[in-house]
Amino acid sequence: MQLARDHDLDLVEVAPNSVPPVCRLLDYGKFRYLQSTKEKEMRKTQKTNNLREVRFRPKIGLHDIQAKERLVHRLLSAGNKVKVSVMFRGREIDHPELAVKLLKQVNDVLEDEAKLEQPPKLEGRFMSIILAPAKAAPVKPVEVDEEDDLGLGL
Repeated sequence: MQLARDHDLDLVEVAPNSVPPVCRLLDYGKFRYLQSTKEKEMRKTQKTNNLREVRFRPKIGLHDIQAKERLVHRLLSAGNKVKVSVMFRGREIDHPELAVKLLKQVNDVLEDEAKLEQPPKLEGRFMSIILAPAKAAPVKPVEVDEEDDLGLGL
């Protein structure tokens, strides 16, 4: 402890359960700062799996459908999973085929950007699907001969 006071450092117990306990001389404030910056950096690189929801109604207009499809496209391109739901009110629940048709239409429009992760499922007064961003296939490089500039093999 006297050595720590002489060097203006802190005596920190590193391994209290070992025999004898292990201690280090270090600047504890600097140590805490470095630990917090490491934790922040770890959280930045950690991928969060966000599930966003976009709600439709069975009697939605064509332009409104297109606007919400653009919203789903933006969410998917940002890397989020999207839950597309159709909300029923009153007697609308007697016609689930309208919701299935609407969800199929949204899936068909976005089939290039998204893959269907969960088929249409009725949960209470909501029918929903879950769309996940489609993984882009890696592009294969074109091999070019030194004599042939265009890579046509002629």
